[in-house]
Amino acid sequence: MPIDGGQRIAGTISRDGTTRFSATDPNTGAPLIGEFVEATVAEVDCAARAAEESAVAFRCASLETRAALLDGIAAAIERRGDALIERAMRETGLPAPRLEMERGRTCGQLRAFAACLREGSRLAPVYDAGDPERTPIPKPDLVRKLIAVGPVAVFGASNFPLAFSVAGGDSAAALGAGCPIIVKAHPAHPGTSELVATAIEDALRATGLPSGVFSLIHGRAHETGGALVDHPAIRAVAFTGSFAGGRALWQRAQARPVPIPVHAEMGSVNPVFVLPGALETRAGSVAEGLASAVCLGVGQFCTNPGIVAWIEGEGADTFLAVLGARITNTEAGTMLHEGIREGYERSLSHLTSLDGVEDLARGPKGGAPCAVSAALHSVDALAFLAVPDLANEVFGPSTLAVIAKDEEELVEVARSLGGQLTATLHGNASDAALRDRLRPILEERAGRLIWNGFPTGVEVSKAMQHGGPWPATTDARATSVGLAAIDRFLRPVCYQGWPE
Repeated sequence: MPIDGGQRIAGTISRDGTTRFSATDPNTGAPLIGEFVEATVAEVDCAARAAEESAVAFRCASLETRAALLDGIAAAIERRGDALIERAMRETGLPAPRLEMERGRTCGQLRAFAACLREGSRLAPVYDAGDPERTPIPKPDLVRKLIAVGPVAVFGASNFPLAFSVAGGDSAAALGAGCPIIVKAHPAHPGTSELVATAIEDALRATGLPSGVFSLIHGRAHETGGALVDHPAIRAVAFTGSFAGGRALWQRAQARPVPIPVHAEMGSVNPVFVLPGALETRAGSVAEGLASAVCLGVGQFCTNPGIVAWIEGEGADTFLAVLGARITNTEAGTMLHEGIREGYERSLSHLTSLDGVEDLARGPKGGAPCAVSAALHSVDALAFLAVPDLANEVFGPSTLAVIAKDEEELVEVARSLGGQLTATLHGNASDAALRDRLRPILEERAGRLIWNGFPTGVEVSKAMQHGGPWPATTDARATSVGLAAIDRFLRPVCYQGWPE
């Protein structure tokens, strides 16, 4: 399919900007076919005003119409076929099976929200019948209803070019809520973003909804996204990415004359605690599973386990030996783009410069421009507690082993952690007392607690919580995965005494 490279604003294409850029193949470093235009402030304004003008009509559309839109987007994405997968491969370096799986997840999310709308209970009004005979004051009729907050700015993520991008979970949730969306395409995969945008446009036309319900803008400059957040028509922001990026958007949104919520998912170190019973009886298998989770997708997941902690004792040597061997034998992987590769190498360099850190294992180097090696480092618990930077995320195939001398040190390691998306414990029945001691500590710090599993792999379901206390996200009450993600883009209105 041809790549246009312009802004797709309410069904029209605009190329007013003067700054051009191209996507780059991370495997070769070569620019890809297709020139993209940086959006101007005027184009951002046009997209925001189109969203504002369509907001009431879209909010008032029936749940069935909105469900049909989501189903239509999923079908249109599937019709893009191999062309979409091939473009995404060239822009991200991700293999075809991973992208095909991600496309399935993307379409599954859209259809799950469509089914949620048709079932209706999540958005159903709450009725409280009046009683005019009540004394001394009559009771009024009350109806509490959830309505769309209005136009939402969605920032596409770099590490999920489909599932957390133009038609990803944030977009599906916002559209399901009845909110028009303006998507800021990630500049590392603009061609993939454009192809998905055309699928949304097809579905909008098929359902007869206003074209202003969706727009896509391009840009590498921070001010492009900043202009979108600043616009008074925007009522909420959804972001998945780095802590620095999410915090900058959140601060900008709070500085507006009318502040708006920013639902930013900013990553975490997702600590894994291996308790003594598991270490003694299952050291090898737990280490194998951990290594697979650390290196999965070249470590480019927000749920990558960046810290593993245990108490010295039986099985510890086996655990470390197996984990180190797996890291050493993991082939170099290609990261999504040069910026992420540079960030990974910079973070590793800083980590190894800190007091007490030992470099235990490194995988082989690769030849591609964005290739990186897996890494394993260690530090004792007291040194970890003394240096706060050791708890910072390293985004990539790396983990830090934190070795405690006793239970008290392990508990202090847990207490020292900031907000996390996940926390994992591996243990046996003999570890019940320590597990129950750690659980309330970790409940205060993480949105999802895993027992005898690993945090990579986030199920899209009504029970999923993908969010956690700061700095993992800007709102620990919200989730960016699962059916509850729609709640971020709804607000309640109570009607008192209104005719039926």
